[in-house]
Amino acid sequence: MRFGEKIRELRKKKSLSQESLAKLVGITAPYLSKVENHRLDFGEHPAEKLIHKLASVLDADETELLLLAEKVPPNIRQRLFERPEIFSQIAELDDEELDLLILHILDRPKQV
Repeated sequence: MRFGEKIRELRKKKSLSQESLAKLVGITAPYLSKVENHRLDFGEHPAEKLIHKLASVLDADETELLLLAEKVPPNIRQRLFERPEIFSQIAELDDEELDLLILHILDRPKQV
């Protein structure tokens, strides 16, 4: 699912019109229409600040919206800056190696 489609779906679940959601997050209805229809003039996705507002108003998972908008969530970004060498190594793994790493991480006992 694309970012705009998710926003439209969430808006409709809350029974909000484009006009009412736009007012709640401080944008215009035509701009929201462009977001929902993937037709922004200056890029594919809105700024993180707007995504945060949309997540809040729509009771949505902000991390999911950021990822759909191809943006790095703040908690992941922070860890990336703290440990760039690890993320570089992870990025070089092929799918099979990455799957094995994920299995290893998920199977390890939780430390208290």
